[in-house]
Amino acid sequence: QVQLVESGGGLVQAGGSRRLSCVGSGRSFSGYAMGWFRQAPGKEREFVAAVNAGGHVTFYADSVKGRFTISRDNNENTAYLQMNNLNPEDTAVYYCAADRDRSAQGMASSPQAPYDYWGQGTQVTVSS
Repeated sequence: QVQLVESGGGLVQAGGSRRLSCVGSGRSFSGYAMGWFRQAPGKEREFVAAVNAGGHVTFYADSVKGRFTISRDNNENTAYLQMNNLNPEDTAVYYCAADRDRSAQGMASSPQAPYDYWGQGTQVTVSS
């Protein structure tokens, strides 16, 4: 079974940090762009960050630039999202996605697209 599994969510105080992981199984995702998205209650899913297949090109939402860092380890079939200086507005379910045909830039411009694979999500709650 091909799947993406996120982990690392939880409760964190404002100003704190958290690292999310997205592990792929069932196939190699080394040829796929990987992205992180989030959805807060009552809001649409929004783009957070994406990285191209090689790991050298990244894109970020303006709201997280300078605070979040996306990376990937293709040997481990894993993508990461390092989140620093968190604030309550970052509270959401965070999802990772993988797509073979879209670039990282494409993910940034199409947060509602039906990407090839999605994880089940991990909740991040930031308390003030």
